[in-house]
Amino acid sequence: MSEFKFSKQNKEKYNELLKKYPNKASLTLPLLWMVQYQEGWISEDAMIYIADKLGTSAMDIQSIASFYTMFNLKPVGKYNIQVCKTLSCKLCGSEKIRTHLQNRLGIKFGETTKDMKFTLSEVECLGACGEAPAMSLNDDYVGDLTVEKIDKILDEL
Repeated sequence: MSEFKFSKQNKEKYNELLKKYPNKASLTLPLLWMVQYQEGWISEDAMIYIADKLGTSAMDIQSIASFYTMFNLKPVGKYNIQVCKTLSCKLCGSEKIRTHLQNRLGIKFGETTKDMKFTLSEVECLGACGEAPAMSLNDDYVGDLTVEKIDKILDEL
């Protein structure tokens, strides 16, 4: 049995969603988002909890959660920086941005600073090719990146 539990607010939200979605499988993504906003990431216990709620297997939930880069399957820092690694961003100078972020934060991609303030990861296309190079910072997209723009953002955080 899972040790994870929804908060009171998320239990209420779940009950409301059940009324709107008679097919419980349709609730998979909303429930994953609820867990992530509640905990900051999605643990195995939370996946088991969701599976129990939806009457499916934890493996089904894990396969969905691991497919999307928007879901964190391990704890992340307060500021989750995801840098696009695809062709448009590379052609527009993302390598310089990537190197600068690693040097400035003192971590490599896939790591979190010791103070749990920043997590740095690379992701497939962010859908911001017109503003390449681009990154997401938590739920916000930032495009037209330069070293100076990165420094200003990090200084403000």
